[in-house]
Amino acid sequence: MFVTTAGRTQEKMIKEAQMIAADLKIDYAPRLKRSVRALQEIYADDCLVVGKERLELYPLGERQPFFFHPNSSMFRIKRLQAGENDPFIEACQLKKGSQLLDCTLGLASDSIVASFVVGGEGNVVGIEGNPFIAYIVEKGLQSWDAVDAEINAALKRISVVNCLSLEHLKKLESCSYDCVYLDPMFEHQILESDGIKELTKFALYEDITQDLIDHAKRVAKERVVLKDHYKSKRFAKFGFQVMRRKTAKFHYGILQIQ
Repeated sequence: MFVTTAGRTQEKMIKEAQMIAADLKIDYAPRLKRSVRALQEIYADDCLVVGKERLELYPLGERQPFFFHPNSSMFRIKRLQAGENDPFIEACQLKKGSQLLDCTLGLASDSIVASFVVGGEGNVVGIEGNPFIAYIVEKGLQSWDAVDAEINAALKRISVVNCLSLEHLKKLESCSYDCVYLDPMFEHQILESDGIKELTKFALYEDITQDLIDHAKRVAKERVVLKDHYKSKRFAKFGFQVMRRKTAKFHYGILQIQ
């Protein structure tokens, strides 16, 4: 990975790109009116571009970048504001003051909705294994303007942890969160729901194991929630009670903590 600036470079962008290069311990490449593709041919690597309004991540050889966008969380929150239900919130039983650990942050859509619901009294932490995705999403959460003060506050409250889920769970004390959330179908979500295929080139896929489930149960006070394909065998394998949805491709599984 290397970092450069947008085509119409400003001094502010150059300083930000150099700072990001230092933060992520990657090379800074001056743009010098060269295209991203030309720079990638020179460096033979993925490219992070600092623009005026956002960071863009270009996989080597790809024309379309990955960038932070709150995606489905915006209309889901609008539905909640209108008094409708959200299946994710229902499965996790989140309310004002709840604490959620999202073990598969991705673009943070679920975490954003959760943060909106739990409010300032609650706590939402998202784990992302890829350091570049974690960096872009963390910066995006802090800078995105949803034009709604309540939603903007929800974005900014989310804490991002760059780590593998199991590794982070092992560090946590027992009963640290009300709910621990797992979403191993990350690739399917991006392809079918969010429509951003570029993210799949960077995402780290951590399988659901008994060790991970055991630590999730130890860390959760109330429940562990698994989102998976409706045909998934993981629900039965790990003893989840399934919250079935007739027309949905994904179901939620619940492990109630006694």
